[in-house]
Amino acid sequence: MSTLQLNRAMWLVRLLRRYGRLTRAQINSHWRASAFGDGRDMPRRTFYNYRENIEDLFHVKIVCDSHTNEYYIAEDDEHSRNMTSWMMHTQAMNEVFVNSRDVEHLIFLEDVPSARSHLEVVIESLKTKQRLRFDYAPYTRSTPSRGVLVEPYFMKLFKQRWYVTGRAVKDGDVIKTYALDRMISPELTTEYYSIPENFDAELYFRDSFGVVFTHGEVKEIRLRVDARQAKYFRAVPLHQSQQEMIHDTFSEFRYRMKISPDFVEEILSHGARVSVISPPELKAMVVNELENALAAYKN
Repeated sequence: MSTLQLNRAMWLVRLLRRYGRLTRAQINSHWRASAFGDGRDMPRRTFYNYRENIEDLFHVKIVCDSHTNEYYIAEDDEHSRNMTSWMMHTQAMNEVFVNSRDVEHLIFLEDVPSARSHLEVVIESLKTKQRLRFDYAPYTRSTPSRGVLVEPYFMKLFKQRWYVTGRAVKDGDVIKTYALDRMISPELTTEYYSIPENFDAELYFRDSFGVVFTHGEVKEIRLRVDARQAKYFRAVPLHQSQQEMIHDTFSEFRYRMKISPDFVEEILSHGARVSVISPPELKAMVVNELENALAAYKN
């Protein structure tokens, strides 16, 4: 598919995402008004070709309601919608950068080492269900673990780092998470595996923040956030359970999740703009980290 055809197909997905349901006549109306249509209708054959291409590329089905003759996007769940949006956004950004090489010296990007080096082989493991073997060098150890054997269950991107979660074969049924940028020479093995039918990747991290899974209890967390920082929290929620109560000079954000070191670090990263109201144990963890940081300067 050419770049022009891909952009046209993505236009159709965005259109249906925006309006929900449209007839062919309504789609043609928007097409004629777009830069692609140039005042003409979209040929029927072209429309059906785009539908097929969209399904092949993004696994998105555009279906027709036989009762209303309206077309709409049939997506299974929110995760599927988010994945499609991410893929389309990535494709759109690629197109922007390809056409911006003349100003590339003025564009600065964050490096994601794991995406450059090991992302492809880990995704291949997920697709083929072949076990993954690698040496692993976490920051907490001076020497790497050799011959780690993992059955990948799913992947997650968090703070510009890719992680894979799956069953650590040598540790029995223990599920662990590994950072791709700490892997050394990952490779596929000739041994195959299957993901347990009762394993739900969405449910696994639903009550967690970041990539550290904990068996602790779900807590109701309340944060006091100043008015300026609250705008950022509204734009990019910290967790799917986020709720906000707006006051005159601050907002109170509430969450239902497990307390983890990643979440403590997130709170600390916002300095005095964010403080813990409850629960007491989370407040104590944050205060302890602040006292340790202050002691390092005093000493």
